[in-house]
Amino acid sequence: MKLGVFTTLLSDRSLEESLKYFKSIGAEMVEIGCGGFPGKAHADPDILLNDEAKLEEFKALIEKYGLPISALSCHGNPVHPDKEIAAKFDRDMRNAVLLAEKLGIHQINTFSGCPGDCPESKHPNWVVCPWPDDFTEILEWQWNEVLIPYWKDFVAFAKAHGVNKIALELHPGFCVYNTQSLMRLREAVGPEIGANFDPSHLIWQGMDPVACIREMGDAIFHFHAKDTKIDSINTAVNGVLDTKSYGDVINRSWVFRTVGYGNDYAYWKDMISALRMVGYDYAISIEHEDSLMSQNEGLTKAVGFLKDVLITEDTGAAWWF
Repeated sequence: MKLGVFTTLLSDRSLEESLKYFKSIGAEMVEIGCGGFPGKAHADPDILLNDEAKLEEFKALIEKYGLPISALSCHGNPVHPDKEIAAKFDRDMRNAVLLAEKLGIHQINTFSGCPGDCPESKHPNWVVCPWPDDFTEILEWQWNEVLIPYWKDFVAFAKAHGVNKIALELHPGFCVYNTQSLMRLREAVGPEIGANFDPSHLIWQGMDPVACIREMGDAIFHFHAKDTKIDSINTAVNGVLDTKSYGDVINRSWVFRTVGYGNDYAYWKDMISALRMVGYDYAISIEHEDSLMSQNEGLTKAVGFLKDVLITEDTGAAWWF
């Protein structure tokens, strides 16, 4: 496993400044945003796909600092009911694929997206219960008429350009948000669909990341190191569904934390061990979104914590029997 960092943390700095800093604290890989919600601060396909000199300069920087790219990230909602919004996200995702092809990278990270409740909708409609029956009807329309057809088409495009791993982050608000929804889309579309496994979104929903890892197995393509702290007092009063600002930490039912501040060493060691058991040996990419810590403190604490948790060497032969 390699210690990685999602570079959007330092979108206010140049790519070279960011790479130099990440290298200095012990990072071994980088995940780079190139569109959608992560933005294009460190990789703008509109430039890199149309200016060979800029592309070579970008590649030279990556090589200079010895930080391979684990994935290009372009999280968005390509099935948004607003056609203009959907088209923009779809364009960013396709450009991410084209840039990955130029860089010799075979995967991108994104979201599944979420449609509206009918062709005339203006806003996404995330369905979380089966009754009244309207909700089940919406859900089936979203999957059968929009989501599955979209992803079949997108995967065909990606494969034609050498990208065979589409790592979807399981995120509430989108159709793929838990193990079952991921596997449903994978079964319908193909093995090119997998997970960008981020335990922070699973923890507050009540899932056990270890159980999810064991169920997903080789469908895990990428991993985000981000933690969540459940506030037992606020949750006891209001449950885990929470629309308050992420900055309103003291009143929220849960908040994102840097690794180790939501759950302890044993919890994270169990996750890393489960990843090894299912054969995952790739990036453990830190996504720092802890509102209680600065960019530097949250990241350096995460690096220090993960260095004690990651399993990095091959086991070799079983020497004990």
